[in-house]
Amino acid sequence: MSKPLAGIRIIDFTHVQAGPACTQLLAWFGADVIKVERPGAGDVTRSQLRDIPDVDALYFTMLNSNKRSITLDTKTQDGKRVLEKMISEFDVLVENFGPGALDRMGFTWERIQQLNPKLIHASVKGFSEGHHYEDLKVYENVAQCAGGAASTTGWWKGENSPPTISAAALGDTNTGMHLAIGILTAIIGRNQTGKGQKVAVSMQDAVLNLCRVKMRDQQRLEKIGYLEEYPQYPHEMEAFADKVTPRGGNAGGGGQPGWILKCKGWETDPNAYIYFTVQGHAWEPICDALGKPEWKTDPAYTTPRARQPHIDEIFATIENFIKDKTKFEAVDIFRKYDIPCAPVLSMKELLRDESLRKSGSIVEVPHKTRGSYYTIGSPIKFSDLKPEVTASPLLGEHTDEVLGELGYSKDQIATFHAVGVV
Repeated sequence: MSKPLAGIRIIDFTHVQAGPACTQLLAWFGADVIKVERPGAGDVTRSQLRDIPDVDALYFTMLNSNKRSITLDTKTQDGKRVLEKMISEFDVLVENFGPGALDRMGFTWERIQQLNPKLIHASVKGFSEGHHYEDLKVYENVAQCAGGAASTTGWWKGENSPPTISAAALGDTNTGMHLAIGILTAIIGRNQTGKGQKVAVSMQDAVLNLCRVKMRDQQRLEKIGYLEEYPQYPHEMEAFADKVTPRGGNAGGGGQPGWILKCKGWETDPNAYIYFTVQGHAWEPICDALGKPEWKTDPAYTTPRARQPHIDEIFATIENFIKDKTKFEAVDIFRKYDIPCAPVLSMKELLRDESLRKSGSIVEVPHKTRGSYYTIGSPIKFSDLKPEVTASPLLGEHTDEVLGELGYSKDQIATFHAVGVV
């Protein structure tokens, strides 16, 4: 099928991760995304964490596939006029500037509406408009702390038990995915009303949305005074005394006890583990897999509440059962019993996973200056669409092409180059 977003033109004024993740997703699905960058510099991630000198870093290439790049100095009058023309003709403007930055450039929402009442103005912000931290600069880890993820992640006791940051980009890429949903919703709304609108997602809100089960637990805790599926119950009830949702280590977050268990080789391999969940519906299969049929009828084990005081013993029994098995062997045994579990997979293992490559979740992309590299493909799968991931653009690679499409002559473009507008 033709790409569903073909014909949608997007001005991409974003940088680093949250905004680029959003616009890259839309580009995968057919939108024409024009990344607007500073002449001579571009997105800061082009040079951050480089693995090859003087070549765009993987940080940039893995967040800017399928886009076109132009350079434009919007501080100049000519640069502002080019941007005005783009706003007049494009469908969406996406930015993650600090509060008021676009206004100071002369592009208030009122001015944008004058230029193009159908334009959708999408923004990534640290905190929502009017929030008392609205002017606070926000990065990934700041968002995780402000959104509730850090306070509920990590160990719950001992001197090495501070709040912990997740390696998953809950603040950045997650916010970009939320913004992409907002943009698509606004496009559908415009089809109905003929009007554009402002769309904004704050990083705090996006993280909080992923922490809703912890907000659920906070309300349960305030009501009943304890959380029986947390590892603190019933032996460390003092952890619930202040009625603040505690950290739960590797316990399951869906109301089912779960834990990380050692497998063969854990002494030398930091990822020789599996995650195992003791779900109620899987209890009898668990007993069968472990050779513990007596647990099926023992009143001390037959219900989740009865099992919780013995949960450490249960996990110790499972760990003893798999101590001579690799994580893959252990999962292969338990999957036959339909027991929820998974190996702890390293980035090295995932990068080489044949299933992920076959499905397009990891793809190899040729690049003009760095050669081939691997990147993440579309996590969304369709029956009639297979998004093609193409290389990220070089800085300003499409400047002349885009300016020509906007109606500028070769002489005008040459002048822009001569005076540093592009």
